[in-house]
Amino acid sequence: MAHAAQVGLQDATSPIMEELITFHDHALMIIFLICFLVLYALFLTLTTKLTNTNISDAQEMETVWTILPAIILVLIALPSLRILYMTDEINNPSLTIKSIGHQWYWTYEYTDYGGLIFNSYMLPPLFLEPGDLRLLDVDNRVVLPIEAPIRMMITSQDVLHSWAVPTLGLKTDAIPGRLNQTTFTATRPGVYYGQCSEICGANHSFMPIVLELIPLKIFEMGPVFTL
Repeated sequence: MAHAAQVGLQDATSPIMEELITFHDHALMIIFLICFLVLYALFLTLTTKLTNTNISDAQEMETVWTILPAIILVLIALPSLRILYMTDEINNPSLTIKSIGHQWYWTYEYTDYGGLIFNSYMLPPLFLEPGDLRLLDVDNRVVLPIEAPIRMMITSQDVLHSWAVPTLGLKTDAIPGRLNQTTFTATRPGVYYGQCSEICGANHSFMPIVLELIPLKIFEMGPVFTL
């Protein structure tokens, strides 16, 4: 999860997030290069006497600064489209979880386990134990296996919500009357936090998401749900 004074992105816990971090670094280096060239050109403009009268009719220069930005945009667009299509791929999920957004809590349904349904509310400050995170911990966590493709089906019962877990690279809108889906494969165990990322009313800041990811062998041994 994020920590104080953090500048970069959270550590990746899924292949999709690893790709997103790589693309972020790729785009950032291009931005740094452009900023450096622009600042260098401004510095030369302010410090050099413009005595060359032919600079107003430089066809070669105009051709270069027209084609070069197009090439840069292609270098950014191609990996971006690749990741976009990767996020939409859903191939033989091992487990399907349905998440329903409410004002202001989440309902989860394990469709492959006899319709197990439970609500997940934020823990009030009076109920926090030592080590719990204020405004982030919940009473019932979502327990999922690692190294297995998980399909999340996300909808809402009242207003717009957004189911987001940054460390997994997930952010999917929960829309009333519509069922969106996303998939992920976690690569390491742990407890990961997210929040609703769509302004949904007065208590928008108080509907966190907590995923507890455990090894697949432990998940298959029996009930591990923290109800």
